[in-house]
Amino acid sequence: MSGLRILVPVKRVIDYAVKPRVNRAQTAVETASVKHSMNPFDELSIEEAVRLRERKLPVEEIVAFTAGPPKAQDILRTAMAMGADKGIHVQLDEKDASQQLEPLGVAKLLKKVVQEQKSNLVILGKQSIDDDAGQTGQMLAGLLDWPQATQASKVDIEGDVVTVTREVDGGVETLKTKLPMVITTDLRLNEPRYASLPNIMKAKKKPLEKKTLRDYEEKFGARLKTIKVTEPPPRKGGVKVEDVDGMISKLKELGAL
Repeated sequence: MSGLRILVPVKRVIDYAVKPRVNRAQTAVETASVKHSMNPFDELSIEEAVRLRERKLPVEEIVAFTAGPPKAQDILRTAMAMGADKGIHVQLDEKDASQQLEPLGVAKLLKKVVQEQKSNLVILGKQSIDDDAGQTGQMLAGLLDWPQATQASKVDIEGDVVTVTREVDGGVETLKTKLPMVITTDLRLNEPRYASLPNIMKAKKKPLEKKTLRDYEEKFGARLKTIKVTEPPPRKGGVKVEDVDGMISKLKELGAL
């Protein structure tokens, strides 16, 4: 079996425990002074890459990658504290509209990074909890012309053969293919570890490479423009009925029957 060179893209998002609020200009979600953390699905990806090494598979290198503002390097340090060998940070200017990346732009950028790092396995979250697009992994596989397995709940590697188990509407589906490939992770895959204090200190000494979009000769800019962002309308209260006949009568009144 050839050595595994694993690329794990991670994203800095508003912490899952924080309720997002629309900003005053109604142009986006308010991010100033809001707690951010690593996208939960990306934590699963880092954990799985580290577990592959712990299973004594020939993992040559685990590279954590992110594209985001300067503060995004914090999640790279977290990824390295969990077990990644190095980090790559493409710094973006949040105020520059030309640097607002959509899933296709991220996939194009990741293709460049895969080629640069000579990666043969990409493990990334099935979606990020900020836009919930769930498109980047599939687009990257298409651009690379690699096989893909999405929403993985179990990953086994033997030689160059990768077996991925995933949950589908009808039950469980098992896919088998060969490296190189793209895998997107689902919540049932594993339980991410907490980074210990000694590993956090070690992560500070691991290499963190900083780049910009100019270092990659391609256009990654957004194709869509957000016109307006608003809160969903408040949910109306329910109505109590005395019996089944009252319920049927109410449903007819509302046009549901």
